[in-house]
Amino acid sequence: MEVIEHELPEDARICPDCGGSLHTMGRETREELKIIPSKAVILKHIRHIYACRHCEDTSDHVPIVKADMPEPVIKGGFASPDTISHIAVQKFMMASPLYRQEQEWKQNGISLSRQTMSNWLIKASEAWLEPIYTAMKYRLCEHEVLHGDETVLQVLKEPGKTAQSKSYMWLFRTSGEAKHQIVLYEYQPDRKHTHPEIFLKNFSGFLHADGYDGYHKLPENITVVGCMAHLRRKLFDALKILPKDKQSGSYAAKGVDYCDRLFHFEKQFALLTSETRFKERERLSKPIVNEFYKWIEGLNVLPDTLLGKAVHYAQSQRKYLERYLLDGRLEISNNRAERSIKPFVIGRKNWLFSNTPNGARASAIYYSLVVTAMENGLNPFEYLKWIFTNAPNLGKPGYVIAIEDFLPGSTQIPQSVFIPKPQGAEPEKYAWEED
Repeated sequence: MEVIEHELPEDARICPDCGGSLHTMGRETREELKIIPSKAVILKHIRHIYACRHCEDTSDHVPIVKADMPEPVIKGGFASPDTISHIAVQKFMMASPLYRQEQEWKQNGISLSRQTMSNWLIKASEAWLEPIYTAMKYRLCEHEVLHGDETVLQVLKEPGKTAQSKSYMWLFRTSGEAKHQIVLYEYQPDRKHTHPEIFLKNFSGFLHADGYDGYHKLPENITVVGCMAHLRRKLFDALKILPKDKQSGSYAAKGVDYCDRLFHFEKQFALLTSETRFKERERLSKPIVNEFYKWIEGLNVLPDTLLGKAVHYAQSQRKYLERYLLDGRLEISNNRAERSIKPFVIGRKNWLFSNTPNGARASAIYYSLVVTAMENGLNPFEYLKWIFTNAPNLGKPGYVIAIEDFLPGSTQIPQSVFIPKPQGAEPEKYAWEED
């Protein structure tokens, strides 16, 4: 904190009534937020090389000793850990495309092309982040409850495909029961069901997902859990198109009410242990679910209407939608995954596409590290900078000694990487609550 004292000059500290000297009887204080614009400087590393004068004079062998100097993020390049971390956070957290960053650098008198920045991001990802990503994936698959989702991505120079064709960014993440959250993105050229099967080959347990049929083709050791929020949205869409005077008491309104009652129970169960939550769901939620489906079976609606589609979804997805009742660790919706994929969706609106598959893969890794950092209370810039400082020097004295030390929950992560918690901050929304 910077403090500025405002005082009277010595010759002005005179009482206006009697002419006596004035003393400080109190202070008025106000605080302002001061912005210090960022700046770039050149760091020159100079390594001293030492030789022995005595050996130079008396021996035919002169030992050479070099001072320690940290390895660079990119050999032969002038990008520092700070620079690559800044570029990554601006793109993958703040959704600022590289062409905008190029303009910003230019405004500060620095000529740094978007192609150079792209090359830096890809090289740093391939060299240092991919091993961390692989270790995170291994750790992710050790959990018994996961969430999955996917969204479209356009890759311009993808072999065998036109620039306008769709590729996909898949997402898999831990659930609320995990002590340390892991969020992983994976780029794939299509939406085939084989991709989640390969990604989750070492996983066995529950997977929260939407109604996409590809998830339902996963091996038997993966139990897919449906998303009640998807059902509620379909019923709510059917409700919205009705005239306001006909909404109350309509079939759609009653369907939404059933879902809202189930979501209300989940808010009440939020702080319970998984065992107690399971019992409460058996006591309160399961009868509502059974009542809802008994009501659904008695409806006679046109299949092509929004309500008809919602009813069909409820019936066809029943065995998946009911599965959250099987275990107290499970959630009523897949909103947790949908929230995690939003940073990518927001970024896509700005940078629109990836140029190459290598760029798309690097984006998946950066999003994984950035979003995982945010989920665990880490500052993404400080986290990436710490990684890019330590990873090239892995195992050296004073640096991290193993890839696992970079993962969330590691005791090696310095306190300076964590985000200070603001005083009076509101509690986070539970992931099963509606947006």
